[in-house]
Amino acid sequence: MQTAPDIQELNQRIQFNSQFVDRLRNELAKVIIGQQYMVDRLLIGLLSNGHVLLEGVPGLAKTLTIKSLAQAVDGKFSRIQFTPDLLPADVIGTMIYNQSKNEFVVRRGPIFANFILADEINRAPAKVQSALLEAMQEKQVTISEHTYKLEEPFLVLATQNPLEQEGTYPLPEAQVDRFMLKVVVGYPNKNEEQLIIRQQVQGFDIPTVSKVITTKEIIECRDLVRQVYLDEKIEQYIIDIVFATRYPDQYGLSKMKNMISYGGSPRASINLALAAKAHAFMNKRGYVIPDDIKAIAKDVMRHRIGLTYEAEAENVTTENLIDDILRTIQVP
Repeated sequence: MQTAPDIQELNQRIQFNSQFVDRLRNELAKVIIGQQYMVDRLLIGLLSNGHVLLEGVPGLAKTLTIKSLAQAVDGKFSRIQFTPDLLPADVIGTMIYNQSKNEFVVRRGPIFANFILADEINRAPAKVQSALLEAMQEKQVTISEHTYKLEEPFLVLATQNPLEQEGTYPLPEAQVDRFMLKVVVGYPNKNEEQLIIRQQVQGFDIPTVSKVITTKEIIECRDLVRQVYLDEKIEQYIIDIVFATRYPDQYGLSKMKNMISYGGSPRASINLALAAKAHAFMNKRGYVIPDDIKAIAKDVMRHRIGLTYEAEAENVTTENLIDDILRTIQVP
């Protein structure tokens, strides 16, 4: 258990080490107009070693944001366009015959990078998704008989289009659960869209993103994020939120019982705690408060709650259910 002096010292270290967050935001703001919410969620994923699933219609700068983040962190960026004819070897690599050496050698695929943009991930068949699953969970890739560790930091940032479902393969629950956050990317506001028009129509050169932090420093910051103090009462608050999705009637939410087909897994509790620590770190705090949990609850939970046909018939969304749970569960 950390004492008050420990937390005070941790606070000072975090205030010093988290200064790069503002610089990173400012650097990305050179090329990304608006979308601050998406940028912050990508940073939470980066700091807490979690993958992020972005859902939004085309044209909302999802690809540009991820590519710019990789440039600002000085990491290797790789983009994979998922299509129905994609093969696992196109993602992880394969064995090829080297005639001069008279032997088979490994040709590494685009998965060997720090930032993987999996564009329209739901367009690839199950075999490709399962190949990606090992990389996401185990941080390793198996090609033939050989297993290769992936370089840290390793972050999969996947996008999917919620509109067009023809020719898509819905992600299995096991894979969706591997994503720490599912972020719904919204439209820019009027002022932001006006700036976007000016930037594109006037034909000015888009500013380049400069390096703000190295991958080694990010890994060091991840260690610091895990040290952020999480009080026992906050832990209980997280558990109550997740358990309310499994046993709503025990929390006075019996009307939800017929709305939820399955609740959050233990990964929901783990990721809620880790994302809350990263959120506190980004706000230059060495301890988690309930507002950190509330801020990231929807992003962590929205893809981990299954809706029944009854809920869909009544147009109830997972966001509605999470709002009800947060209103009902007593805040410590």
